[in-house]
Amino acid sequence: MRVFITGASGWIGSAVVPELIGAGHQVVGLARSDASAAALAEAGAEVRRGTLDDLDTLRSAAAESDGVIHLAFKHDIAFSGGFESAADADRLAIDTFGEALAGSGRPFVIASGTLGLAPGRVVTEQDGQADGRAGAHLTGGPARRMANAHATTALADVGVRSSVVRLPPTVHGDGDHGFLATVVAIAREKGVSGHIGDGANRWPAVHRSDAARLFRLALESAPAGSTLHAVADEGVPIRTVAEVIGRHLGLPVAPVSPDDAPGHFSWLAGFLGMDGPVSSAHTRELLGWQPAGPGLVEDLDQGHYFAGASA
Repeated sequence: MRVFITGASGWIGSAVVPELIGAGHQVVGLARSDASAAALAEAGAEVRRGTLDDLDTLRSAAAESDGVIHLAFKHDIAFSGGFESAADADRLAIDTFGEALAGSGRPFVIASGTLGLAPGRVVTEQDGQADGRAGAHLTGGPARRMANAHATTALADVGVRSSVVRLPPTVHGDGDHGFLATVVAIAREKGVSGHIGDGANRWPAVHRSDAARLFRLALESAPAGSTLHAVADEGVPIRTVAEVIGRHLGLPVAPVSPDDAPGHFSWLAGFLGMDGPVSSAHTRELLGWQPAGPGLVEDLDQGHYFAGASA
C-alpha cells in the first residue's frame, strides 16, 4: 500500500514510518524543512515537500495514495495560545483529505487525544462521540479538535474507511521531549519531585512503538468510522510517577497544593492535575492490538529520561 503521512518526521511519525515500511508498505512523508526531508529519506520514505497549509499538495498526495495517515498538528501554535487556530488548520487538512478520498473506500487515519474527555472516570472508545457522550464540557480549541475527530469518522458515510486513533497525554520512549520529559525537567529545576495534592489522579500512557503499531493496524483493517485508543497503561497515579522521578534524581517527593501548582508546574499544571484513566479494551478486541513495549514506570526505570542529569 502506498501511504501518505503528515507529521512523518515527528515523535509519533518517526516510529510509524519504519513500522509501515517493515510491514511492506511504501511511505510518502510530508516534509516542511530540509532536516525533515533528510530524516524521511534516511528512513526509506519518499519525500513530498510542503506544509499543512498547502492544501493543493495534500489533495494531490492523497489522490495518488492508497491511504493517508494524518499526524501533523500545529502544536507550537496550540501551546502558545493559538489552539483554536491550530484546530482550524487541522480541520482544513481533514476536509481536504476527505474530498480527495471520498467514494474510494481507502483508509484515512488521524491522531486525536484522550485528555479531558471525561475527567474522573475511565474513558472508553464510545465516549466523546458525535452523539454527545462525554466531552460536552469542552470549549474552544479542544472542542474544535473533538469536532475534527467527529468530521473524520463521519467520512465513513461518503465512502472513506476513516478512523481516529486517540493518544494519551504520555506517549513515552527514548527521545521523548513531551509532557513526561517536562515533568522531569521541572523536578530537576525545583529540587523536588512534586505531585498535585495527594497525587492519586491517573495518567494513561503508551510506548511509542505500540502507538505506531496501532496506526498501522488502523490503516490496514480498522472498520470505517472507528474510534481507537492507543493506551497501554489505563492510568498510572501521578504520585507514582513523582516517586520514580525522585528516586532517579535523588530528590525528595512532596505534594504541591492546587493553589501553588501553576507557580510550580507552569503551563503543565492544568494537565498534570487531571484524573483521566482510559480503557483500550474495545480497540484490543477489534484489531488484536496488544501493547508489547515497556509500561510507563518500567520505561522511566530504564533511565533514559535522566541521562546526564544530576540533582
